[in-house]
Amino acid sequence: MNIQTKKVKKKRSIVGFTKIRKLLIGSQDNSGFILKILVYSLLVAIGYVYLFPVLYMGVFSFKRLDDLLNPLVTWIPTGLYWENFSRALEVLNFWPTLWQTLYVTVLPAAIQTGVAAVVGYGFARFSFPFKKTLFALVLVTFIIPPQVTLIPRYVFFNDLGLLGSIQSFLLPALFAQGINSAIFILIFYQFFRLLPDSLEEAAQLDGAGNVRIFLTIALPMAVPAMIISFLFSLVWYWNETGLAAIYFGNSLTTLPLELQRFSIVYEQMYGGEGSFDFINEGIQMAGTLITILPLLIIYFIAQRWFVEGVDRSGIAGE
Repeated sequence: MNIQTKKVKKKRSIVGFTKIRKLLIGSQDNSGFILKILVYSLLVAIGYVYLFPVLYMGVFSFKRLDDLLNPLVTWIPTGLYWENFSRALEVLNFWPTLWQTLYVTVLPAAIQTGVAAVVGYGFARFSFPFKKTLFALVLVTFIIPPQVTLIPRYVFFNDLGLLGSIQSFLLPALFAQGINSAIFILIFYQFFRLLPDSLEEAAQLDGAGNVRIFLTIALPMAVPAMIISFLFSLVWYWNETGLAAIYFGNSLTTLPLELQRFSIVYEQMYGGEGSFDFINEGIQMAGTLITILPLLIIYFIAQRWFVEGVDRSGIAGE
């Protein structure tokens, strides 16, 4: 074997090794097989952690009592048992409770989003004394646990006569002190801070004032931030049971509050002396699924705008 042949074989072996290396590890333009396996495995693991409770809840909500007691029936019930849902709807008093839930969540979320946009725009586009200090105080309100200010707020709202009405949610939202308002102010601050100064200068040359610039230029461009803030705010107001129970008392109720009383109400409706109609896991899972179903529907409807908004507003840290 001459030297030329050895060089050709060595070159072929190097080329083959490079192709295998690119296939397994990847290159700058393409991810390798090993990296893809790791990424997809991680995504499947994370997806399983989040989806398992929903799948468990969905499957068990359709099980009849025989399926629940049968150890051979795990994930696939012998049939779809809709009676669990009909009883859960009656126990939750679904439609009246749903309207009350939307009333005490949509309105505060909308007001909180609008106020956070105004405050965020002010911090992002204007200079005024103690601006950094005030902005730091706004962020501190996100760090302080709400339990710390619960009693003072309760006393304050009681003195104002706001307990037992939606005003106890609306007043803090109106003054940018709603549930996690600081994070929404930060979202709008980051968004408005990236707006080019040339837009404002051009509008000012056309005779537009600050209010008109905010309403006609800044706010329409902040639609992604508004969608994100409204959806997050809606979910947080929806899931808030501690403050809702304290502030509303027996005047208003929500689906999560009714879910907390689900077992007691069920026993009152279907129990009683001599009754063998006890609540089971299938009925409880049906009640839980009904409670979160409106949020799931809203998310699936707004999913495209929500994902685009997260990407454009930089919430992911990009």
